[in-house]
Amino acid sequence: MTAPQLAPSASSGLRRVLTFRDLFLFYIVTTFSLRWIATAAAAGPSAIVIWIVAALGLFVPLVFTVLELSSRYPEEGGLYVWSKRAFGPFAGFITGWTYWGANLPYFPGLLYFAAGNALFIGGPSWQSLSTNSTYFIVVSMTGLAVAVGLNVVGLNVGKWLNNVGAMATWIPALLLVILGVASWSRFGSATPLSAHAFVPTTSLKDVIFWSTIAFAFGGVESASTMGEEIQDARRTVPRSVLAAGAVMTILYICATLSVLLAMPKTQISGLQGIMQAIQVMTAKVGVAWLAPMIAALVALNALGGVGGWFAATARLPFVAGLDNFLPRAFGALHPKWRTPHVALLVQAGIAACFVFLGQAGTNVRGTYDALVSMGIIAYFIPFLFMFAAMIALQREPAAPGVIRVPGGTPVAIALAALGFFVTAVSIVLACIPPDDEPNKTLAVVKVVGASVVLVVIGAIIYAIGKRRTQM
Repeated sequence: MTAPQLAPSASSGLRRVLTFRDLFLFYIVTTFSLRWIATAAAAGPSAIVIWIVAALGLFVPLVFTVLELSSRYPEEGGLYVWSKRAFGPFAGFITGWTYWGANLPYFPGLLYFAAGNALFIGGPSWQSLSTNSTYFIVVSMTGLAVAVGLNVVGLNVGKWLNNVGAMATWIPALLLVILGVASWSRFGSATPLSAHAFVPTTSLKDVIFWSTIAFAFGGVESASTMGEEIQDARRTVPRSVLAAGAVMTILYICATLSVLLAMPKTQISGLQGIMQAIQVMTAKVGVAWLAPMIAALVALNALGGVGGWFAATARLPFVAGLDNFLPRAFGALHPKWRTPHVALLVQAGIAACFVFLGQAGTNVRGTYDALVSMGIIAYFIPFLFMFAAMIALQREPAAPGVIRVPGGTPVAIALAALGFFVTAVSIVLACIPPDDEPNKTLAVVKVVGASVVLVVIGAIIYAIGKRRTQM
């Protein structure tokens, strides 16, 4: 029996060659997210320092690991290929399976963020719905229906949702910074910015927040699945990764600081914090009419993110192209639109289950926190395999032209070990429920249980598929 092989994209036609500009924008769109700004600001000025620490502790190891492994093994597949080469086909399958599975709670979490911020379009009269579970469920289900519907029809249609969402990223972020500076210059800072305030604490709330910040820097590994579609990958990938990383870190820090300039950290929530800050800022500087427009852009950005990742993950090989490990229907194409409609619909159905699962025994904010935590754990499991593979694959000689970590094998192992440690700690911290969670035990069971079930299901599917191929 051979290990499962990567299949071509189910809807691929002519391959597109990605230039530096394409890849730079891709990294920004897939990695930078407005919702983490509010989460960071809720932790106070110390979030600025934590952004920098997370960039050094996870983003730097992640960048160098991706650069070296993608240049060592440039074939499409990324994390799946690296894990499989280092530890065998089962590790490769679980890496790919959990990477896909991480998006199942990610979609509802992002849709909850869109729903929460969309309430600012209607002003105070709509805010009564901010604690209404039915409203959030309806909006999430509607968003899933839009995302899957457009992608089933085809990327020629679905790409417009992605493009609109990408454009909607920049305007709110830049306006947030501009409004923050304007508010500060006229009224001063709403949050005390003493030197002591920037020192991270070890309180439970701040410690839990660290794992979310680490999660915000994920995404660099995503382009590794497109190695054969990147123009001069060994030169383009390093330049685009480093450029996007610098821009993204600056944007996160500046936008977080802008929110703190406008509002005290105690009034900021991860679910609606961005629009709460913008609403306050626009009122202060006399442009309150901007708030509903920005709210619409923030909601569109989140919906576009769902559409983009929905299309990408539905085409992952373990969903649509794994040979003999999933039913053949997952690799079927729609007779008219030539899209992997079965994979898309199944993915939407499972994501819908997470919408309702997250609501069990908690409030709207607790649901959002649970969905975020579920996503963090499942998303970081493949990172453990990736960093471990970086260490294990140092045993193989590097071919000419491979981008090595400066300092060679010792530095590569040290960076990968640092990334592995930060990732492992982030997984543990993601299991801890926030202070205001009404049912902490149930929250832990949901977060940890969902992640364990995901891994167990993957192992069962692998075992069944392996047995079937040996018969």
